[in-house]
Amino acid sequence: MADGHNLAKEHDDNMVLLEFSMSPLGKGESVGKYVSRSLDIIDKSGVDYRLNPMGTVLEGEWDDVLGVVKQCYERMKKDCGRISCTIKVDYRKGHTGRLQSKVASVEKRLKRSIKH
Repeated sequence: MADGHNLAKEHDDNMVLLEFSMSPLGKGESVGKYVSRSLDIIDKSGVDYRLNPMGTVLEGEWDDVLGVVKQCYERMKKDCGRISCTIKVDYRKGHTGRLQSKVASVEKRLKRSIKH
């Protein structure tokens, strides 16, 4: 039987940052309608995230963040015959809260705030 400390450590060891961008192909130049549906899924998922102009970064456990991406895919494929998706994953053992800490680390080195 694992104690609470070991369970927390196991949880930390499964945390990842996952950045993805998913867009339908063949739907014209503006795909905001489709992207906003994905953002609704992401926002309601409870997974911590940051939207950026080129995609979305999720922070959470491996299965949770991939599950969110899958939900976005399943929704998009309902009315899109072709989908392009890029995914980038950053795993760092024992680290959580990296959505904020990675930016804070850069700001500390620069000794000033940056846009984010």
